[in-house]
Amino acid sequence: MITTMGTAITTTITDGALSRLLAWCSPAYPVGGFSYSHGIEAAVEHGLCEKREGLVCYIETALRDGAGAVDGPILAACHRAAEAGDDPALDAAAELAAAFRGTAELSLESLQQGGSFASVTQSAWPDPRFAAFAARHKGRLAHAAAFGAAAGFQAVPLHAALFAFLSGFAANLVSAGVRLVPLGQTDGQLATAALLPAIQDAVAHALETPAEDAATASPMLDWLSMAHETQYTRLFRS
Repeated sequence: MITTMGTAITTTITDGALSRLLAWCSPAYPVGGFSYSHGIEAAVEHGLCEKREGLVCYIETALRDGAGAVDGPILAACHRAAEAGDDPALDAAAELAAAFRGTAELSLESLQQGGSFASVTQSAWPDPRFAAFAARHKGRLAHAAAFGAAAGFQAVPLHAALFAFLSGFAANLVSAGVRLVPLGQTDGQLATAALLPAIQDAVAHALETPAEDAATASPMLDWLSMAHETQYTRLFRS
């Protein structure tokens, strides 16, 4: 058994649950996260993200006021519904998640990773309840919804699932920034360390915010995502 400390919550997690989280959030998990920058590529192109500090600020905004502010509550709602066996509530949260992106590329980022996550997770950790859920939302399953449902069905504690998912989201964007700015590997790790408070805030927000009350307030990030759609040279899909 491993005990992890959050801001105000102690979570006891089994080896099996921890193993799942480590696998699901690993860069090696084949969901395609490496191909998305969440608009960072456009921010670099426009001179808005040139150093480590700018990258940290960008990702903090995404966590606190952008996708993280929505994905956290969605993940929590799907986890609770799956854990309770409440299919109507689970489906409602999943449908909300699929509609909750402001641009075409951010929608692709979420839905493509969600579909890939569902496929590989069902192959590696088969669960008939998760399979039925994924089938009901084929092609319209957001990453946070798929992750939350899988964690709920497989008895992964909610706090740990939220912290792992949001940490993975932040780490993927740091990796994109290291390649795009560009930054050295040490700067990448310094950025990751600096993001812990924003991740903790996003977890706390997710635990106390109903999915239907979730909202974003990051118009600049949406503008950069839209700008990326017509950017002349692109390494990333978002």
